[in-house]
Amino acid sequence: MSPTKMKSFTALVLMLLCSNTLRVSGDIGTSTSYNPPYLPTRCGGYNQQQFPENGFFAAVSDGLWDNGAACGRRYRVRCISGPRGSCKNGEITVIVVDFCKNTPCHAMMLLSKAAFSAISSIPDANINVEYTEI
Repeated sequence: MSPTKMKSFTALVLMLLCSNTLRVSGDIGTSTSYNPPYLPTRCGGYNQQQFPENGFFAAVSDGLWDNGAACGRRYRVRCISGPRGSCKNGEITVIVVDFCKNTPCHAMMLLSKAAFSAISSIPDANINVEYTEI
């Protein structure tokens, strides 16, 4: 194979590989973790039953809050980029239980410690996520 054809072939292979790994099918936002105490929440007050058994839940910012209609919504979330290769493979499902208590909010979606550690290897990092309501 000539050097010119080899360069073209290599460029094509790299382009296909990159397009496959960067495929996004949901919305893009930012995420970080938030610390207990988690109660009370704006959705369920002091009710412990609002939290899923696996501990994967979230507080959301104004962009997702929807005047409280976000309570109980479920999102599929995956890390797409972060500092120093912090993203873990895979995705999680979280349920919205609260509104971000900070003004302004530090991220679009604040994940419980359990949820955040499932998708990021660096605690308390600010990461970019893909999320889809399910």
